[in-house]
Amino acid sequence: MIQNLILYNGVKLKNISLIGKRFLKFKESVTSKLNQNVITDCNSNTAFNFIRRFSSEIKENERSLNFKHFLRNSPIESSTKLARNSCKEQENDADYYNDGCCYFPEEDCVGGDEVGDNKKVFIEVYGCQMNNNDAEIVNSILTKSGYKIIDDISQSDVVLLMTCSIREGAEQKIWRRVEYLNNIKRSRIRGHRNFKIGILGCMAERLKQKILEKNDSINLICGPDAYRSLPKLLADVESGGLAANVQLSLDETYADIQPVRREPNSVTAFVSIMRGCNNMCTYCVVPFTRGREKSRPMTSILEEVKRLVDQGVKDITLLGQNVNSYRDTTAPKSFTSLAIEPIRTGFKTVYKQATSQSQACYRFVDLLDRISLVDKEVRVRFTSPHPKDFPNEVIQLISSRPNICRQLHIPAQSGSDAVLERMMRGYDVETPDVSLSSDFIAGFCGESERDHELTLQLMSDVKYNMAYCFPYSIREKTGAYRRLSDDVPSEVKKIRMIQLVDCFRSNADLINRAMIGSHQLVLVEGTSRRKKDQLYGRNDGNTKVILDNNKDNNNCINYDNEEEISEPIRVGDYVLVEVGFVDFIAMV
Repeated sequence: MIQNLILYNGVKLKNISLIGKRFLKFKESVTSKLNQNVITDCNSNTAFNFIRRFSSEIKENERSLNFKHFLRNSPIESSTKLARNSCKEQENDADYYNDGCCYFPEEDCVGGDEVGDNKKVFIEVYGCQMNNNDAEIVNSILTKSGYKIIDDISQSDVVLLMTCSIREGAEQKIWRRVEYLNNIKRSRIRGHRNFKIGILGCMAERLKQKILEKNDSINLICGPDAYRSLPKLLADVESGGLAANVQLSLDETYADIQPVRREPNSVTAFVSIMRGCNNMCTYCVVPFTRGREKSRPMTSILEEVKRLVDQGVKDITLLGQNVNSYRDTTAPKSFTSLAIEPIRTGFKTVYKQATSQSQACYRFVDLLDRISLVDKEVRVRFTSPHPKDFPNEVIQLISSRPNICRQLHIPAQSGSDAVLERMMRGYDVETPDVSLSSDFIAGFCGESERDHELTLQLMSDVKYNMAYCFPYSIREKTGAYRRLSDDVPSEVKKIRMIQLVDCFRSNADLINRAMIGSHQLVLVEGTSRRKKDQLYGRNDGNTKVILDNNKDNNNCINYDNEEEISEPIRVGDYVLVEVGFVDFIAMV
């Protein structure tokens, strides 16, 4: 129960109840001009601290919180004006980057409306959030070159699969999809409605020409750093040939390309800030499919964030294979980073730092600081970080900025020091009110039953809000492939993975049930798949929340000066809810 809600201008509203499913929000006319302050007087038993002081300039004393409320979302269509693409000269650093793959020079990276001739392209995305962002970059490049991106595969002239290669299961899913498309393609040939198939992303980079050799229905392969050459590749395919470009780059970040959002009216968005990884963990193929770390200039990132905010986005996730190792060396020589010690005490790197510790550069904490100030009422998240790149300054910034979500995805991978050493993770097990998620691998090379028990113990001790568990599958080129033996039987891997999932679920259920009766600040993202009269959103900790949205029960209460007005919840609204019950999928 919230008692004595007092508007800053002196209007007093007594005994506002949140029993059941009542929501609190302020009308736009009241909250415009960066919102009027609201003072909430809570009794000692209320759970208002859960709001986690979100939004601008919260000041807390013994019995009150002073915070600013939120504007209603007003999404606008994404701009169709795209910058002309230019292709930078790519460097050839070592055999690590050469693998018998081709590279198209700048003059061959053609653009212009005449190239695509309005041919229809269907893009299908598999894997991580970075692949979703890459699909938006491809959309921008092809749209600029005269292609039309469509949602109906049956009408397509070209089908592009944005692929994942992190595990064997991910690749098998792609091969099954290619076979399915091949069957459709054969039937189209008989009906004179043929289409081309292209493999993009990490699987194209890892397997390269093997893809073309294995399946003659594939016409094109293109790696993560070669998307600028797609118009040229498609033109070659239209001429009757096969086309491939999987050249990795030392500096390609697509910083000058404005991604075309796949869901332009969504209130959430992803922004890529860096690409590649230098960590060389022995189980991971990412350094070989995405290349070395390349960071976008801060100015480019801030411009994209501002565009998204102008389009009505309320929740932005910063992306990178190792997002918090971000380094932008375009900083002026006089610049001093907020990060005093970029590498956290107790951790180590397994590679030589490309940037001198004394060199002036913008680091992740500096970027996070600037982005959080673009709009103090837009939530900011980031994934996936590495534990070693969490200096105290990052943690302090998260704690001090209300709109930086206290939700961290930190891949632990294992709870055994021995396994972590073989993985070359650079840390061991010994490492507030924060939502934690993580990745775990079951059955890595040499993992004993004791190692597995230690991982289960870690999960029980930490009690993660979310966990992603996978059986280990060995990848070519990785350190494990070259130096270790994949000696854990597949059946044992599956059993251990199931045990990890069961352990996580039991602990996550306890966390969720502890939130019953608490109040949560939720950003409404859309209509629930469960029922049409329900909405879904996420709280600060990225937990999914289901909201009833019927006229009799669950309209928002808006306050326009002294007059009480009731109106429905809309996508993009921040609403204050009381949790009634939970299940494993969401809070309700």
